[in-house]
Amino acid sequence: MTQQGVRWTADQVLALAPDAPSRKAGSKLGVAGPWSEAGSSGEGTVWGLCKGSGSKPYQTVVDIADAAGPAYKCSCPSRKFPCKHALGLLLVWAGADGTVPDGGEPPPWAEEWLMSRRKKAEDKRSSAAAPAPAADPEAARKRAAKRAERISAGASELEQRLSDLLRGGTASADQAGYGAWEETAARMVDAQAPGLAARVRELGAIPSSGPGWPARLLEECALLHLLDQGWHHRDRLPTDLAATVRSRVGLPAHPEGPPLRDHWLVLAQYDTADSKLTTRRIWLYGTESGRTALLLSYGAAGRAPTLALPVGLALDAEVTSYPGASQPRAELGEQFAAPAPTAHRPRGVRTEEAAVRYGEALRGDPWLESWPVTLSEVIPTPHEGSWQLTDSEGTTALRTALPLSPAAISRPGLWRLVALSGGAPLTVFGECGHQGFTPLTAWQKDSREPVPLC
Repeated sequence: MTQQGVRWTADQVLALAPDAPSRKAGSKLGVAGPWSEAGSSGEGTVWGLCKGSGSKPYQTVVDIADAAGPAYKCSCPSRKFPCKHALGLLLVWAGADGTVPDGGEPPPWAEEWLMSRRKKAEDKRSSAAAPAPAADPEAARKRAAKRAERISAGASELEQRLSDLLRGGTASADQAGYGAWEETAARMVDAQAPGLAARVRELGAIPSSGPGWPARLLEECALLHLLDQGWHHRDRLPTDLAATVRSRVGLPAHPEGPPLRDHWLVLAQYDTADSKLTTRRIWLYGTESGRTALLLSYGAAGRAPTLALPVGLALDAEVTSYPGASQPRAELGEQFAAPAPTAHRPRGVRTEEAAVRYGEALRGDPWLESWPVTLSEVIPTPHEGSWQLTDSEGTTALRTALPLSPAAISRPGLWRLVALSGGAPLTVFGECGHQGFTPLTAWQKDSREPVPLC
């Protein structure tokens, strides 16, 4: 299906789940029992009726061929996208056991939804083609200058706060409590510098956070001081570094430069959430360019972002980069086909080279938390009460390794990674950072099928 007749794997379907409860509930519905009148068309649509607790079954339809990623419609009251019924339907379809036959025509209720989507897409394209009203450049310049003044005032105030902290000694920082840091963060919000506010909140969570916290606090204070100074002297910085500073402070950035068309393999997708926002990170790998790109999408608290791309599929599309040094972020542009299975996987490097690449990226962006890297021929091994990924080649005494991050240690994906390896080498994609390596996707040596770990 979606090239045509090739169905997804169960892992690719479950990677679309907005959260772990949805993944579990969808798996329970991924069997033929609850489904009736299911079918799929050669144009990439899957539909079916799922028996629920009421007298009427739920009408569920999925548009797999949408170039922006799968779209879903279900008559159930769930506010999650995809809901458990959509996940279950895709799992039954992926099983290819005949429950969801190919070549059918959508029922009227599914066709009505599809036609509505096509009309909205056409209206959106027409709207995008219409000329936008001319902006007032002078008014925009004045707004930007006023905001820059506010950020500069906020950065100066933050410098004073850091000076007071260091003058009193970091060891006493835990006595002030988190409230003082929250107040400073609020001041940065007032200064229209949300990036500074976020880093201040992270700083306030360090005191009394475990052994060695004074050293970690001092390190983060130094990075925050560096960002403040970068803002104050941004006019004297190289263009890329100045763009990075503006982005880290919290000024909005826009993609620029020529778009790059490639067949982009979806390497990983995962969500992080706070009290206000759900952020989805999708990593792509250009099978022809060899470039790795990051897509970010957002949803309100408790709701998954709309953009979802199944791990292991590839899409023929254009992406445009954001400005800034060591900036993997990009924006997804025109898509020329729906995501489809591919035999490609990224080229990997040894653990030592991965650490070097992260270090090189830090030269362009000292505030970088992690860098995307694919490791080749590594084995998950226990080490001093934790875990690491060890190169499989070379003598035992000369093998290098990367420690796994605390985030990776706490995830169930670690045990999936260990079971997948069984002592044999794997190819592993993940994020290499100052806290260690966080594996996100893995491939067995002789398999082209990725296994999501997050």
